Amino acid sequence: MNLSDSQTGGSVPSVPRRVSAMEAVLTYLRHAIEQGEYAVGDKLPSEAELCRRLEVSRPVLREALRALQTMGLTASRTGKGTFVISSGPVEDPTFGDYTASDLLEVRRHVELPVAGYAAVRRSAEDLDHLTHLLERMERETDTTAWVAMDTLFHLTIAQAARNPVFRKVIEEIRDALARQSAFLNELGDRREQANREHRAIVEALSDGSEPDAVAAMAHHLQRVESTLSTIVRRGSETDDRTASPMKPPMEGQQE
Repeated sequence: MNLSDSQTGGSVPSVPRRVSAMEAVLTYLRHAIEQGEYAVGDKLPSEAELCRRLEVSRPVLREALRALQTMGLTASRTGKGTFVISSGPVEDPTFGDYTASDLLEVRRHVELPVAGYAAVRRSAEDLDHLTHLLERMERETDTTAWVAMDTLFHLTIAQAARNPVFRKVIEEIRDALARQSAFLNELGDRREQANREHRAIVEALSDGSEPDAVAAMAHHLQRVESTLSTIVRRGSETDDRTASPMKPPMEGQQE
């Protein structure tokens, strides 16, 4: 199966969603683990063997293996390889030291009031910084660079709220936010949608509207949660062509 033809159903069944080489490999390995082809305690084949078997490059495979760890299905042991630690189902991905559910709970209690305070306390300099950052994000095509700016965007809003405690909290979870952002971009194609949500937040801050800023941030966090839920559910909706051990995914054009 060539990845340029690899598709999974979206929210509208008649409109297929194209997937990347990394996602096709992840789907294949996740299905193999959840179906018991690799049992808890088993060691996955070496990277070289998986690359040969699945006909993908090592960077693509490593991204898929990192995603499996984020989902809590595998663990990497230095010098020994990757081992299956759970057969699923995936319920709560982990980003660094924090689970997705813990991050979302804290973000609702921190970033909503932060947005409201920033709307009434932000300076002209804050707005210039956020606008410039947003424009750079809208032009950026490299995921790693975009993710770095994404976390800086939220940190800058916390700075605009003029409360150092809020900024400290965002700094504490910054690494986890970056991991989550990269995960959502790889598997949820979130970048353009996130840019639109960020622009709505900046416009509310520019207007000085506390209710609008809170609402825009709430919408942004709701979309993050919705995308995470979609990614977690996707394993049970695997296309048989991708999941079949006789037809592993092969690397083709990536989007």
